[in-house]
Amino acid sequence: MKFQNAKWIRAPKNYLITEDRIEIITEPRTDLWQNTYYHFCNDNAPVLQMDTDESFFSFVVKTDFSESKHRFDQCGIVLYLDAKNWLKASVEFENSNFQHLGAVVTNNGYSDWSTTEIPSDIKSMWYRLSRRENDFRIESSLDGINYSQMRICHMFKAEKKISFGIYACSPEESSFKAVFTNISITECVWKSHDGQQPDKII
Repeated sequence: MKFQNAKWIRAPKNYLITEDRIEIITEPRTDLWQNTYYHFCNDNAPVLQMDTDESFFSFVVKTDFSESKHRFDQCGIVLYLDAKNWLKASVEFENSNFQHLGAVVTNNGYSDWSTTEIPSDIKSMWYRLSRRENDFRIESSLDGINYSQMRICHMFKAEKKISFGIYACSPEESSFKAVFTNISITECVWKSHDGQQPDKII
């Protein structure tokens, strides 16, 4: 698989794609969210992703968001199937003291958000998304070597063919440059579980 074959869903007005980097200039009032708690549906963030029917793989990318400075500015990885079924992981700016490193999983039109607070002076983050059929693991890393698990989830609509990639957005009245580098697709590094055996299906 080669990410050079990626295609836009809602291409931004300003972006740059070269052999070794992708830049997105976010536009105000762009976001991805469905229903939960806030009771609104936002589905207008630009997404650059590719299709695959590979059941086992890992996708890695480094994000740089040095210019993010407004509440909710964000960029990261995404697996976007349709408006009601997707996942994303990013660092979301909050204020001069902290920001949120988190993942959103949206199944059947409802989003949930798992987060942890990190210092606001962190301005780059690596992500690794791994697929094992309909199950996915999201990891993050500060150095691209040592990864920490953020989330394991099931995507009900992730049948044989899925789409995955990157996104960036600014939900409020702001804009910033998001930079993506070190993009790679490898064999699945998320190995099969070696503990309790699966329940027998009768």
